[in-house]
Amino acid sequence: MQANALTDRLNSEAAVARHLNALLARDPRLRAVNERAGPFPPRSAPRGFVGLAKIICGQQLSVASANAIWSRFEALPGALDPQTYLGLDESTVRATGFSAGKYRTVRVIAEAVVSGELDFTLVEGLAAEEAVAYLTAHKGIGPWTAEIYLMFCAGHPDVFPAGDLALQKAVGHAFGLDASPSVKQLVSMALDWSPHRATAALLFWRYYAAIRDREGIIL
Repeated sequence: MQANALTDRLNSEAAVARHLNALLARDPRLRAVNERAGPFPPRSAPRGFVGLAKIICGQQLSVASANAIWSRFEALPGALDPQTYLGLDESTVRATGFSAGKYRTVRVIAEAVVSGELDFTLVEGLAAEEAVAYLTAHKGIGPWTAEIYLMFCAGHPDVFPAGDLALQKAVGHAFGLDASPSVKQLVSMALDWSPHRATAALLFWRYYAAIRDREGIIL
């Protein structure tokens, strides 16, 4: 999908429905997955620095823990603006529950935003692979973080976070595989779902929740 074709963002139920219908027509195997998964709404988070900081906050935490920490963090005066975040000392931020690593990662990102090296507006106009490459060029942003940002903050329609363990397990279960696909295998499989890969990810997360009675991702 070219940058100028990124017009149908996943930012409404109508958009998700359009992408889902096209996805099921493209790969009929997913109809059974959809029946088991049931309906799923679009999921969104704030754009820019705030959205990326929230994703980092929630990494490797339960939903309840992530929400509690984020509530304390966003209550800090200046925490949600990259310029003023740089004025907060580490002990103040870590008192909210942020680890030392997450404090440093968000600081590096804030510095990049303030310097103009990280432009979130630019990201939104790029095709999936270009956008991931742009984000991961900045220290502290890995592929999973970049892909989650693109999906939930930018509403990018053609991103599939193949490194997500829940997605690997869900796809393996849905297709009756002996083992969950590797990241490389899942990247290859997801190409068949382009340009609706983000909707495929939402579908498989919902499927994972249905078969495991738990959420597949923290946001």
